[in-house]
This record gives sequence, C-alpha cells and structure tokens, in this order.
Amino acid sequence: MKSILGYKKILFFLFSVVLAGEVFSNGKIVNTSMPCKLLEGISSREYSIYLPESYGKEKNKKYPVCYLLHGGNCSCTDWETYGNLRVVADSLINCGEMEEMIIVCPEGNKNNMIWFNAPHWKYEDFFFLEFIPYIERNYNVDGRKDSRFIAGYSMGGGASIVYGLSHPDKFSSVYSMSGYLRRQYLEFLKDDPSAEWRQQLVEDHNPIRTVNEISDGRVDAWKGVDWFIDCGDKDFTYEANIALVQAFRDKKVNYQLRIYGGGHDWNYWRPSLVRALKHMSDVFRSINHKK
Repeated sequence: MKSILGYKKILFFLFSVVLAGEVFSNGKIVNTSMPCKLLEGISSREYSIYLPESYGKEKNKKYPVCYLLHGGNCSCTDWETYGNLRVVADSLINCGEMEEMIIVCPEGNKNNMIWFNAPHWKYEDFFFLEFIPYIERNYNVDGRKDSRFIAGYSMGGGASIVYGLSHPDKFSSVYSMSGYLRRQYLEFLKDDPSAEWRQQLVEDHNPIRTVNEISDGRVDAWKGVDWFIDCGDKDFTYEANIALVQAFRDKKVNYQLRIYGGGHDWNYWRPSLVRALKHMSDVFRSINHKK
C-alpha cells in the first residue's frame, strides 16, 4: 500500500507540473550528433541527452548515467516527444525520488533499424566502442559500472537485456519495459523487404535462449547485475518476458518482475519510465550507501 501511495504521489506531482507548465528544476534536452566511423555509410550519428539543472555549475561533479533505448520504428527523440522525459526527470528530482542523472537516448532506427551487429551494420560495436566512450569523454559522467544503467522499451528493452548479458561488466542495472526478446510477428514490418534479416538478428540474439543454454562462468557475472522486467498484462511480449524470468529463475539469477495492466504502447511506457528512473536511482543510492 505504501508503494502504491508513493507512486500516486509522484503521478500527482507530475500532473500538477504539467498543468502549471513549469518545473522547479530546469534540466534540458539537447538533440545533437557525434562523429561516427563504425557504422557503414555515415560519418555522424544523432542522439538526445538530458542534462540535469545543476549540470555545468559544479565543474568537478560527476553524474550517474542511464542509456535509454527506444523501440522499433521509433527515434531517439521519442522519449521526450511521447514520454515527456525532461518533465518526468525534473519532477522526480524535485520530489526526491530520483538522483540527478545524465540520460542518453541513442538513435537506433535511422538508416538500419537494429541494435545488434549485422554484416553491413555493426551497431553493437558502435555502441560500446564509439558511443559510450564518446559520451563519457565529453560529458561529466561517472564512468564506473556502479553509476551506469541501461533501459529501454520494446526492441530497446530487448536490446538492454542482450547488452546486459553480453557486457555485465558495464551496467549496474538493466531495466526492460515490454522487452521484444524473440522473433514475433510485427505488423509495421509486413511490407518491409528488410524485415527478415532484422527479425533473424533478433532471434539470433534471443536472450531467453542465451540464459537457458549458458552454463559457464558468465552466469556468475549476470548475478552481479540488477535485472528488472516490467511488462503489461495485455502486451504481446508478455509470454516471452515470463519465459525470460523463468530462465533467470532456473539459473538462480536474481531479478525483479512487475506486471501492470496495459499493452504495448506509450500509455504503458510513460508510467514505466517513472518506475525505471526511480528504480535506477534507488539502485545507485543503495550501492553508494554501502560504500
């Protein structure tokens, strides 16, 4: 009951802020780009970044960072356009529910819609070898694993899980919202001639199979990551997310699972974003309190 009341308090605060048209903290969203060498055929790549109100005022202050991935057929600006990222983050910070944090939204749709490596499009290599180093070199980011988080919805949620499994040394917490984890029919791809290779790449990186089939030391590394699965009870990815949870259970990897009423849309992801930012801040505070 306490958690429900707390969540309602946050939603009421957010609603009040939107009605008022202002926030007490003035963080900002910047839409920009970075030089790129690893993605074939392009020399720059877009991203959006949220910087909290205090950013730049304390020269030596380092901030935790969250990499926030979007879904298929979407863009890096959707977190702000449809999820009201700035208002949500500012409001959570103001009511003490969120740590001041840099939030980075990479572009994963333009040119080739996939978060993984393909023969002609090495996106995962770009993300870990160019994108993260660029962000953490050019912004005041605390680059330790304890201060780095990843989250996403739909295909971005699935990619967050896959990235966490492949690079458990990089992320303190992985938060998946309605994660698209394995090959399933997608209406918006029905007339896309490139749909087959995209879907095959998703299946090649199926994290349910990865967890089920691995029996070596990587399982111990996964146990050092905070895993959070958030999915709607009417979501077409529900069964796949439950299968992932079962795989974690079988390998004795700790996780948290939350099922709420809703489907695969922004009516679900907007409150999920609140839950995700709040949870990652709780993880960050818990780790630093132990120190």
